[in-house]
Amino acid sequence: MTHDDITADAVSGPGGTPPGPSAVRPATVDADAESTGRDAAPSPADAALPPELAPAALTLFGDRLDLAAAYAELLATDGVVRGLIGPREAPRIWDRHLLNCAAVAERIPSGATVLDVGSGAGLPGLVLAIARPDLTVTLIEPLARRTSFLIEVVERLGLAKSVRVFRGRADEAASGSSGREPISGDVVTARAVAPLDRLAGWSLPLAVRGGRLLALKGSSAAAEIEEHAEVVARLGGGEPAVQLCGVGVIDPPTTVVEIVRERMVGPPRPAAKKRARGGRSRRG
Repeated sequence: MTHDDITADAVSGPGGTPPGPSAVRPATVDADAESTGRDAAPSPADAALPPELAPAALTLFGDRLDLAAAYAELLATDGVVRGLIGPREAPRIWDRHLLNCAAVAERIPSGATVLDVGSGAGLPGLVLAIARPDLTVTLIEPLARRTSFLIEVVERLGLAKSVRVFRGRADEAASGSSGREPISGDVVTARAVAPLDRLAGWSLPLAVRGGRLLALKGSSAAAEIEEHAEVVARLGGGEPAVQLCGVGVIDPPTTVVEIVRERMVGPPRPAAKKRARGGRSRRG
């Protein structure tokens, strides 16, 4: 097993999830940390699912809710210690991260191949793999400390038949490098990676023709589309569209910019040298 590519068993169905924390334990608050303004040491209690979010979590994760809870605990503990999640984010893992990402599953066809660019701590790629056992997910991440965390999480959650970790940049994944074959997928996801023009440049080459980029964005979505639509078109993408995911399930719903790869656009070719009269190339 390497940091570049792993595969192992997926988990699905009732009773198929590994032992983990209860999905709906009551949340607790570190009173001392709250009163002094200090960040408390990472604690599994930080990953507790707030009771008011339990209906949405059950809708989005179904019988894999305990698996999602186990991932939340890993984020709130190891993820914080290793600098992948900020300490103040730990108590907000469910609403700001897990549910926000899981809602995007409604835009992904059954049995799709998903490539998650700049996966970081596994958001949204690992969340989608947990919520949708029918998906095949590749987590693309260039930093060693992050890929190490991802590999450990995939192994501990028993997800590696459906999830692999690719250590490298998106362009390396699309073109192939170090003896690895190029990869592509039906859907490319990204969350908080880059502005839309750069993100499209990295992500669209990973999508098959007719595949799509799903970029999780916030309030900047419409402005980014207006600013970068021409660049997206030059890269072979169709007209970007804003989709709201999880309407009626989570509040606020997740804002996603969806771009279909309509044309296969290769890298620009070098300009041909101009020839002088007589057929000889001009020398600069």
